[in-house]
Amino acid sequence: MILTGLLGGSFNPAHAGHRRASLAALDLLGLDEVWWLVSPGNPLKAEAGMAPLAARFASARRVARRSRIKVTAIEAELGTRYTADTLAALVRRYPRRRFIWLMGADNLAQFHRWRDWRRIARLVPIAVVGRPGYDGAALAAPAMAWLRRFVRPAADAQSWTDWSLPSLVLLATPPDPTSATGLRAVHPKWHENVMESIHPEAVRDGVTRRLLQQRRQFARERTRS
Repeated sequence: MILTGLLGGSFNPAHAGHRRASLAALDLLGLDEVWWLVSPGNPLKAEAGMAPLAARFASARRVARRSRIKVTAIEAELGTRYTADTLAALVRRYPRRRFIWLMGADNLAQFHRWRDWRRIARLVPIAVVGRPGYDGAALAAPAMAWLRRFVRPAADAQSWTDWSLPSLVLLATPPDPTSATGLRAVHPKWHENVMESIHPEAVRDGVTRRLLQQRRQFARERTRS
């Protein structure tokens, strides 16, 4: 079995906080690799201010380089928009992998707003990475009223493949205040330079190894940016 962590998000843009959290999860959970699932569109986030998929994907690849992190836009291929549907599809497609869902404490705080969030917890274990300013809200989150009975000791994190589902573990990781929102506030048009520097034929998915999109589609995204 290949032990694989899944970190989903907009990556608008990707940043050092994503990388640090993933590297910590690799170590604490004994993972073989982490996949960054760059979402075509987040149902809980407004489209305004969302950079093109190609730019977000490219920023993730730059941040993830020289690590056991693979960047993928497989959700665009699967045609899934919600995490529960994505996870169900991945579990079916990759039977020789064991997946664990990685999320920040900020996401746990709003987990009850995710479609079929209980189904997510029944599909794969969940590991929560601390985020400065959110840990208290995460522990008091509405979803935790149901999830709390399934919390596993952090000391047993590397045994996650033996856990029955649902299972959730709170990882003790170094705090990182970096946020995509803060980065966009400083550089709201960060994606423009990224789009100009990407060659369409070089945007290849880290998991499927297919080109991210057809050249014509890529050119339209670059024009819109």
